[in-house]
Amino acid sequence: EWDYGDFEGIRSVEIRETWPGWNVYRDGCPGGESVADMTARADRLLDKLSTLSGNIALFAHGHIGRSLVVRWIGLELIEAEHFVLGTATYSVLGFDPSHPEVRVISTWNVTPTP
Repeated sequence: EWDYGDFEGIRSVEIRETWPGWNVYRDGCPGGESVADMTARADRLLDKLSTLSGNIALFAHGHIGRSLVVRWIGLELIEAEHFVLGTATYSVLGFDPSHPEVRVISTWNVTPTP
């Protein structure tokens, strides 16, 4: 998960009481990870995963999950604010079958059915 530094344990709504408009994907966390730090960490993980073959399962919290998806498809971290990721959902990142060099979001934010 993101290193929230000074914001650890504080809800976003509470942070915005003292820092109106705060956005983790734009502003990072004082005393914790910056946007550049998180971008680099997500990119390192995706680079490492790209050396593996077969299906790979990752389990993560929302902010890092959203960070990984935007970096997977080549977007800046701020774009993660547009990808809602629910609790206990799953998503699949993959490649376009017709263009295997193109990274895609194959499935997003699916709630498993019993």
